[in-house]
Amino acid sequence: MQATATVLVYSDDANTREQVRLAVGRRPAADLPPVEFVECATMPAVLTELERGGIDACVLDGEANPAGGMGVCRQIKDEIFHCPPVMVLIARPQDAWLATWSRADAAATLPVDPVALSEALVTLLRRRVAPASSAVATR
Repeated sequence: MQATATVLVYSDDANTREQVRLAVGRRPAADLPPVEFVECATMPAVLTELERGGIDACVLDGEANPAGGMGVCRQIKDEIFHCPPVMVLIARPQDAWLATWSRADAAATLPVDPVALSEALVTLLRRRVAPASSAVATR
């Protein structure tokens, strides 16, 4: 099992990034490793971090300016080899179709609902991170 799961959080709003961090916490599920966050306030920073590697999931603010999270999601799905699963934060439930257009793996609404966001992120992380129960010691 990995020592940590790394989650990239993109928003131009520091309060939104903080809401995501607080909603998820350090360990959102017992079968996953502790979570570390990489915060990005600009699209170039997102691209740099993803190209560097080691990101297990992304949470992108659909309301970010000047590059919204849905456009960023669509771009990284096209450009990043083995792109990690992506959740977009949307302003209204009616915007879920835009999240689908962006090829997001999940969507959550703003303001952040801690339970819904955490549950959705746990589902995404389980796709990338080996659960603790399946880790087998090798000799």
